[in-house]
Amino acid sequence: MVMNMALYEHVFIARQDISNAQAEGLIEHFSQVLKDNGGDVASFEYWGLRSMAFKINKNRKGHYAFLRSDAPSAAVAEMERLMRLHDDVMRVMTIKVDEHEEGESTIIRAKAARDERNRGRGPRPPRRED
Repeated sequence: MVMNMALYEHVFIARQDISNAQAEGLIEHFSQVLKDNGGDVASFEYWGLRSMAFKINKNRKGHYAFLRSDAPSAAVAEMERLMRLHDDVMRVMTIKVDEHEEGESTIIRAKAARDERNRGRGPRPPRRED
């Protein structure tokens, strides 16, 4: 039986009250699910704890993670099924792409540019949480 492999990009948001290490553990866990089902993870990025445009399950922030995979659709379906069942995962989005972009994602490049601009400005005042 030949499995059709396709290229996918996945973003998921985990609850704000888990640690960074736990969020990165989720990336490893779901990457392993893809591998166990005949897929391969080309790359992944942990985007950090970010504010969301609206609350999800009473959370104003979430840990964002991004994965690029080359996997059969059955492997992606199984990973998404397990993500939806996982208590720490609030949202999942998967898109099929024609090719993976080389290098870092736009989010990481924008963060690096922002960090570079802010270098030398001194400490920022604390943000007000409403």
